[in-house]
Amino acid sequence: MQVDKRTRARELAMQALYQLDVQGSDLLEFLGRFFVENEPDDLARELASHWTKGAWENLAQCDELIVGSTIKWQLSRLSPVDKSILRLAAYQLRFCPDIPPRVVINEAIELAKKFSSDKSPSFVNGVLDAVLKKLKMEGKDNR
Repeated sequence: MQVDKRTRARELAMQALYQLDVQGSDLLEFLGRFFVENEPDDLARELASHWTKGAWENLAQCDELIVGSTIKWQLSRLSPVDKSILRLAAYQLRFCPDIPPRVVINEAIELAKKFSSDKSPSFVNGVLDAVLKKLKMEGKDNR
């Protein structure tokens, strides 16, 4: 089955954000090689690179949105996979007005189903619904 290029780009971006979280910003210079080694499609690589760099450059804002939308959860308590999924989705909800919010949330849930624990999809859904509500209240969701 052929995976949608944008879906594949999200998988790569989530994996790259995970690696950056674990290994640090020094890894940024090697991301291009990571994308080339793991994805033959130019569009998927380009999107993954754009989303990864965007989320990493806006990490503080993304993390603030996530923490502000979780009840009694500190970022340090989240699994690195869930944190990476949430960071990517928070970035897309806040900074990518060309992507419909429902698409961002649904894709994040699918990433959680594929890469994380059984409880992660509903957790990710709940957090991102709260992020979206928060953005709408702040008037930062342009959709």
